[in-house]
Amino acid sequence: MGIELRILATTTKWAFMLSLPVLLLTASIGGAFNSLWLYKYGFARYEISRSTGLAVTELDKAARGLISYFNSAEESISLTVVKDSQPFALFNQREIIHLSDVKALVWLDYQLLLGTLIYASGYVGISLLWRRKRYWRRLARGVVGGCSLTLALMLALGSGTLLGFDQLFLQFHWLSFANDFWQLDPTRDYLVMLFPRGFWYDATLFITLATAGTAIILGGVAGGYLLKLRVSRDLS
Repeated sequence: MGIELRILATTTKWAFMLSLPVLLLTASIGGAFNSLWLYKYGFARYEISRSTGLAVTELDKAARGLISYFNSAEESISLTVVKDSQPFALFNQREIIHLSDVKALVWLDYQLLLGTLIYASGYVGISLLWRRKRYWRRLARGVVGGCSLTLALMLALGSGTLLGFDQLFLQFHWLSFANDFWQLDPTRDYLVMLFPRGFWYDATLFITLATAGTAIILGGVAGGYLLKLRVSRDLS
């Protein structure tokens, strides 16, 4: 293999390894934002029906409406629910603007997910189609390396969540939003009442564990393949 091909192989392998943490994390984040189960879990755990006065069916409507909005082309959300037999707009203008900002982050997550998925799939496809064991071994090592990096990042995120979630949550908002529309009143703004601090704490742990779990499975499969190759080589 010439020096140019070696450089290319090394570069593409490292790009693959670095893409895996982004791919797995963005997949977990996207899954969380689209998980009706997670919304319902939070509503039940934090007794949102009692604190807001909204029936469970109306909370279900709100969750479905938010999921639909995040995946739509609509710039602003318009969501009407019923409370005490009276329909009303669930979110005020400040909340609507903030949800638009959140939607932009969700779509950024989708774009990163798609980009890393395309690259990782291409790298895996080329490695498998090459039909040479050394390329499959390089692929497996790349998977193990990428999953190990993912686990290290998730360990840091999980530790930060457990030890200082409030500060982590605050810093995320300061870095992610160019305005202060995220600073809402929990006594009157339904967006905060629907999703209190505890919900985001649980959601962050859910995302961390889902990402780490996927990395363990993928890394375990790749590591098992490398171990099998080593045993076969030792026996031959």
